[in-house]
Amino acid sequence: MAELKLEVAPALLRMLQQSARLNGLSLEDECLRRLEGHVRRSRRLEEVMEEMRHLRGQTGAPQGQ
Repeated sequence: MAELKLEVAPALLRMLQQSARLNGLSLEDECLRRLEGHVRRSRRLEEVMEEMRHLRGQTGAPQGQ
């Protein structure tokens, strides 16, 4: 699996940690759940995902990984 590192604002990290606890998930699984679209995404997250898709297309990285 490819590795992705993000810098996250402290308030957002606390919110993600709380959400992970409430959902009975690890922090990593909560982030994956959100990235996979199981929750409503923020506009900013949509922009980041679009940029990642654009960069993936430029590098020729395999899709779906």
